[in-house]
Amino acid sequence: MGGHILGVTLGDPCGLGPELVVRTLADSPQHYQDRGARLLILGPLAALVRACEGRPRFFEVLDDPALITTCGPGAYFSEPKGLSGLDYPPGEAATAGGLAAGRSLEMAVRLAKAGVLEGIVTCPLNKATLQEAGFAFPGHTEFLAEGLGVGRDGVTMHLCGPMPPEPAPGEKPRQVLRVSLVTTHPPLSEVPHLVSRERILRSLKHTADFVARLGLSGPIGVCGLNPHAGESGRIGREDEEIVGPAVREAKAAGIDCDGPIPADTLFHFAARGRYAAVLAMYHDQGLGPLKLLHFGEAVNVTLGLPVVRTSPDHGTGYDLVGTGKARLTSFAAALDMARRLVGSV
Repeated sequence: MGGHILGVTLGDPCGLGPELVVRTLADSPQHYQDRGARLLILGPLAALVRACEGRPRFFEVLDDPALITTCGPGAYFSEPKGLSGLDYPPGEAATAGGLAAGRSLEMAVRLAKAGVLEGIVTCPLNKATLQEAGFAFPGHTEFLAEGLGVGRDGVTMHLCGPMPPEPAPGEKPRQVLRVSLVTTHPPLSEVPHLVSRERILRSLKHTADFVARLGLSGPIGVCGLNPHAGESGRIGREDEEIVGPAVREAKAAGIDCDGPIPADTLFHFAARGRYAAVLAMYHDQGLGPLKLLHFGEAVNVTLGLPVVRTSPDHGTGYDLVGTGKARLTSFAAALDMARRLVGSV
């Protein structure tokens, strides 16, 4: 039979998901052929066929998605129940798009829990239409964390640049930022109350496991919460009383990490290869520097799940649907990262 099995959800079929999948897989079949992978695309068939216009169909339809375990390498497709015959207007937000995204995620969760899928690559969804369709989740991360039994507090949001190719002789290797977040999307006023020893320790463990699975070495640099990492308590007490003790506890447990380090200094050295990854305390502290280097090519990885989950770093891109102008870099990097991670188990 074939190699590792990855699920690929189309996300909101009114957005860029179908186009990203078709332009990447139909035009570059090496994404699954070269490594003997099996890809199971999940979503509405009509949206995928529409995106295939002018291209030969590159996938085989499976009425029973579990049959992929008996198939050889290649791209396959299965449509969740209740999605056929609905209208998915390209480039527009529609409740049907949220329903398709939610049903596809439900199928991916069932297949992952059954041991069929080793990883899931998710195309962008619209959080508003997901909720309109009756799914009470802010987005992919919470949906998968709850569905796979980890809980929303059991995962860590991580974004990273694509894995660089091996440098040519005499060339310096390309440096890549890898950033985990202690908090994700709360208002900034709530962040100091959410930064806890437990959250920092969980995120450090998840990040250390991720770095090891990529075969990388080097410490994880931990950002201070306050400017100048608090200046020994003169600019806030959190770094002295919470961040620093958590880092020391992680070190005692065998995790290679340093901190708290002022973020403005830490990212300078991280971008030059001193740290395998960075742990930031809040969203913009970590993702501002990352997107400066990797905008349009970064990968979102949910750490702590029992299966691999990656996604591109952008949204549904309604304004780009059908124009052919959407960049494929981030989706291709998400697919590549998922393959690398399932292959490292």
